[in-house]
Amino acid sequence: MSDALEIYKRELLRWNEKVNLIGPEARANLEEHVSEALSVAEILKPEREVLDFGTGGGLPAIPMAIVSPNARFHLVEADQKKWAFLKHVVRECRLNSVVYGDRLDRALTRFPPDLRFSLVTSRAVGSPEEWLPSLAPWMEPEGRAALFQGTADAEVMHHFRKVAVHKLQRGYLVTFHVEQQ
Repeated sequence: MSDALEIYKRELLRWNEKVNLIGPEARANLEEHVSEALSVAEILKPEREVLDFGTGGGLPAIPMAIVSPNARFHLVEADQKKWAFLKHVVRECRLNSVVYGDRLDRALTRFPPDLRFSLVTSRAVGSPEEWLPSLAPWMEPEGRAALFQGTADAEVMHHFRKVAVHKLQRGYLVTFHVEQQ
């Protein structure tokens, strides 16, 4: 595990010199961002099929995937340079992950029809109240969504019920359960 985390951090910093994967704050505080991702993995205990939307440079999804051997992560990222990095790091770290280089609405058309997610995660991507409801049909009956946000507030979301808020070093993790349709 620690080898994979070291590979991820090394490759992230190496690629970030040429491709804007993470901003200056994340680069300067990389250890804290990785530590936060690991603590979130401990809170969420990802297993089975996990979707991370807007994966970017892989924070928090890649560290979470490294420490979650019972989960297969589906990483959705529209930016070509970022998904090229994600494919590279998934190979280098030997992760049980699939990278979709596409927008969420188009990625949904590429998922196997019987695929169901136990967990959906996302960090500061658009307005979750607009995109999260589209994932309800793709969720397991007891499926959860976990959003990394700057505030503990959460919009009311169709098909999802807010269940918990966890204070993190850099904001909040707001979790929801899917409501059966």
